[in-house]
Amino acid sequence: MENHLIIEKKEAIGIIAIDRPSKLNALNAEVIEALSGAIKDFHYNPNIRVIILTGSGEKAFVAGADIAAFSKFGPAEGQALASQGQLDLFNLIEQGPTPVIAAINGYALGGGLELAMACHMRLAASTAKMGLPEVSLGLIPGYGGTQRLPQLIGKGRANELIFSGQMIGAQTALEYGLVNKVVALEELMSSAEALALKIAQQSPTAISAAIEAVNAGFDPTQNGYEVEIKAFGNLFGSPDFIEGTTAFLEKRKANFSGKK
Repeated sequence: MENHLIIEKKEAIGIIAIDRPSKLNALNAEVIEALSGAIKDFHYNPNIRVIILTGSGEKAFVAGADIAAFSKFGPAEGQALASQGQLDLFNLIEQGPTPVIAAINGYALGGGLELAMACHMRLAASTAKMGLPEVSLGLIPGYGGTQRLPQLIGKGRANELIFSGQMIGAQTALEYGLVNKVVALEELMSSAEALALKIAQQSPTAISAAIEAVNAGFDPTQNGYEVEIKAFGNLFGSPDFIEGTTAFLEKRKANFSGKK
């Protein structure tokens, strides 16, 4: 079984490129399984503090799911497809201890945009196009798109994009707050790596706690403020807290070695 991934390590950065250029890097069960495994490996690797996720080639980040793989599915199979994908990959990215940056190098459509939205930050090439065209197939987004897109850009704009199935360009995505930054395609990976290196210099223990606290604020079953208070308190006395405060008082750069 091919896993269709290119995996690289650069200092404290783990880089994963989805490599199905002939299929515009479309997601299928094999790719989702491979991505899940690669993300888990980086989560458990203490030397990797930030993950960058991108697509191979210049045309697509991920241009959706592989429609041929599910075109004959019935309701039970469709629910299982969405449930398993969310559990194995999309929630794994969003709720994991390692921050993930999506470097959107081209089309991010359907499951591809949902994959980018599950990441903690999104950088886009100026040529990138984004959208959720599932309604044109008689479907709705099934990998969290109806939930994450309104959180990022507001209900009205999200409804417009989901109901119309239209694509938007990178600059519009920036104006909407869907992406953090837009750069030229040739600068995309260097910009993503520069951001990753800044993050990698910070306390991994604190960043992991911050991910948990931010996510709690969007979870109706949790009180985000209470999660923040608990996480804040638990960090006191941690090795990273001791190093960070000591470095500050000694007027030097902190050297964090805490766990994620």
